[in-house]
Amino acid sequence: MSKSTKRQAKTPQLGDEGALFGARLRELRTARGLTQPDIATRVGTSASNISDLERGIKVPTLTTVARLAQALNCKVTELVEVLDRKGHSEQKLRKG
Repeated sequence: MSKSTKRQAKTPQLGDEGALFGARLRELRTARGLTQPDIATRVGTSASNISDLERGIKVPTLTTVARLAQALNCKVTELVEVLDRKGHSEQKLRKG
């Protein structure tokens, strides 16, 4: 495997909720012009923890999701709606 292949970001797939959530977190954070340390300070965690969440390495607790939403000035549903869309896609696949 070449170095360029190893560095390519993994595209989140169905069944990969952590990566789906992380991609959404990164999307909302960058859209607001915030850094990982900015969010970490607001949430009360470390920048490395935010990085792990965004890469899907860690899955947040419900408390962390609520704190992230507050830090991003958005609704919790705005953060997790990507998981709802995933569920609808799986239902369509099962019916089809």
